[in-house]
Amino acid sequence: MFRGRTLSEHARDLLVPYVDTAVIVGRDGPIADLPGPDLGPLGGIAGALSYAGERGFTSVLTIACDMPVLPDGLLAALARGAPAYCPDAPVLGHWNTASIEALLEHIATSPRRSVRGWAAAIGAVPIAAPAPILNINTPEDIAAL
Repeated sequence: MFRGRTLSEHARDLLVPYVDTAVIVGRDGPIADLPGPDLGPLGGIAGALSYAGERGFTSVLTIACDMPVLPDGLLAALARGAPAYCPDAPVLGHWNTASIEALLEHIATSPRRSVRGWAAAIGAVPIAAPAPILNINTPEDIAAL
């Protein structure tokens, strides 16, 4: 909990001004990672791309649930065009749903399952954060805010 709400609620609220639908993917959400669990952020991005593509969306804006606060303007910059990502926190990105098959192939064959590696493979535009991004991983991180 952070400021009386879950971290995923904070993340969802950050996205709402930029998306038609906000969903949770992975362990705590109704949408599963693809092609299976325990693949890290790329599995979550793949799950989101599949879910969105099946519903007619052309792109997905992603954020990790441990980022309850973002620098002003960062999501707006990412939302302008896909593919794009933040090299300071690569799971923060904007991805084309048409890239789902290429992402699943990347997951299956790449020895480097990093979001940075995926972003480079598809030529995603890097958009630097204008200020440090808070990342909460422990109760101590929350207390420090």
